[in-house]
Amino acid sequence: MNDLIKKYNVPGPRYTSYPTVPYWDNDTFNTEIWKEKTLLSFKESNQSEGISLYIHLPFCESLCTFCACHKHITKRHEVEPDYIDAVIKEWSLYLDLFDQKPIIKELHLGGGTPTFFSPGNLKKLIEAIFEKSEIHPQKDFSFEGHPSNTTREHLETLYALGFDRVSFGVQDYNLKVQKSINRIQTFEQVKKVTELAREVGYKSVSHDLIFGLPFQEKKHIIHTIEKTKELKPDRIAFYSYAHVPWIKGVGQRGFSDSDLPKETQKREFYSYGKTTFDSMGYKEIGMDHFATPQDSLCKAIDNKNLHRNFMGYTANKTKLMVGLGMSAIGDSWYGFGQNVKSNKEYYACLNKNEFPLLRGHILNKEDLIIRKHILNMMCHFETSWQDNGMKFELLQICLERLKPLIDDKLVFVSENGLKIPEVARPFVRNICMAFDLHLHKSTPSKKLFSMTI
Repeated sequence: MNDLIKKYNVPGPRYTSYPTVPYWDNDTFNTEIWKEKTLLSFKESNQSEGISLYIHLPFCESLCTFCACHKHITKRHEVEPDYIDAVIKEWSLYLDLFDQKPIIKELHLGGGTPTFFSPGNLKKLIEAIFEKSEIHPQKDFSFEGHPSNTTREHLETLYALGFDRVSFGVQDYNLKVQKSINRIQTFEQVKKVTELAREVGYKSVSHDLIFGLPFQEKKHIIHTIEKTKELKPDRIAFYSYAHVPWIKGVGQRGFSDSDLPKETQKREFYSYGKTTFDSMGYKEIGMDHFATPQDSLCKAIDNKNLHRNFMGYTANKTKLMVGLGMSAIGDSWYGFGQNVKSNKEYYACLNKNEFPLLRGHILNKEDLIIRKHILNMMCHFETSWQDNGMKFELLQICLERLKPLIDDKLVFVSENGLKIPEVARPFVRNICMAFDLHLHKSTPSKKLFSMTI
């Protein structure tokens, strides 16, 4: 396995979208075509499946040096009202676009640190979103909470508004690792907020763990997982650290590359985690999530409904996901659109009653087919082209690119499809890369992605 890790550990996308963001065709993208594709998707799916909303809340009081998200560091909480008002204004632009009342099935608050905002301001935001919307009977509302600042009032306020899932960023419990990434929180803090959430009534509590962090050793992984076992979260996200300092600049330069675990160490960390989670009764979801058998993600796998988007894996596939807030990405299925990345630009656009779009991509017929294949592989570790609608002109060339992986028994290809065996799941990104026509048409001259393994 170590030889295979060395062979295939190359920079590659995480495929939360296809095409991936660096290959979006921004030249053919504009606000009018984004509105057209968004409205088309809304008309096709609102009544049948509802829509998803992602709201980006970017403020953090301190910089976590492992983080690759778009954020704004400040301790000035007086910034909250202006940002809330701006998000509400952006939502009003979408309401003016839609020809009927939106039915919200999925809603997620991400960041940044959503719990930077006061419970009162979060209540104002969510109530404004709901004022001219309907709630889907199978709704799924969630938010990301910081263990150090999520209060009972946060939990109770959002629960009363319909939120019943919360995820807490734990990363690692070792103090040296925490100091290196400037994210210090004790097990006692995580325990308190986890128990509070359950006491309030949340049906799902998730913990995010990261392997491959600076100074991390196997004993730290073992300790973190043992402490996680005590709290038994309903979901565990076990992410490989994405080291992309060339994109995120100083934020990920708080330590040197030599402080990071080697590739073989990372695989050992992952293997230990997977084996232990299996023994604890969790089921592996996709390539980096684990959930209890009764969790909706497990049911989505069994029903072939598991979906992957910019929020990660979800049991709620909707054709339209509206992204609100600075840097948020929307997905109309037929296209992607990302908002501007600074609050100043965001406010300026909304003050002019303009959609605050920075860039995007409209998918052509070939993109849509390949997107389905990559989603199938990322979610279900198999895909099929038996249906003519799943074939595309360069399919054979993509299959030829898989030959080394086929020879190494990491993927099995038949006349009408392919399957990825369980042992090859760490290499799923490499397999998807063989289908990525944009990547192969224009091989990057500089680093764009984190390593695949």
